[in-house]
Amino acid sequence: MAEAARLTLLAQSAEDLPALAALLQDATLRTPDIARDVRARRLVLLLNRYRWEAAAGSRTRCALRIEGLLGVQQKSWPQSDDAVLNLLSLEWTAPHLTLLFSDHVALRAEVEALDLIMEDLGDPWPTEKRPRHSL
Repeated sequence: MAEAARLTLLAQSAEDLPALAALLQDATLRTPDIARDVRARRLVLLLNRYRWEAAAGSRTRCALRIEGLLGVQQKSWPQSDDAVLNLLSLEWTAPHLTLLFSDHVALRAEVEALDLIMEDLGDPWPTEKRPRHSL
């Protein structure tokens, strides 16, 4: 069996964001999977990304790095570290990148400029749970 390709994408403009957002849609994480490095001005999220580009249902561990971080705000943030957040979309309105999660949870990063790096970290694992969206 051939090894699955690991993706690495960079988004530095509003035109780059839709492709990256589509690949990250329905990624899941828990609040302890988010780290802020104040000195490096970076926010890192470790996600379980659903591999929309794969023929068979699978997920992979993925890092999303937000560079040039000036500040971060949370909305409707869960109190429990066990809460699972489901990423729905990324929105860019300079100088803010907003990560919208299910249940009206949001994370808004104030940044110097749009500078995101998404990188798959490991081999994918199969899943029968394909994310579904109602219209």
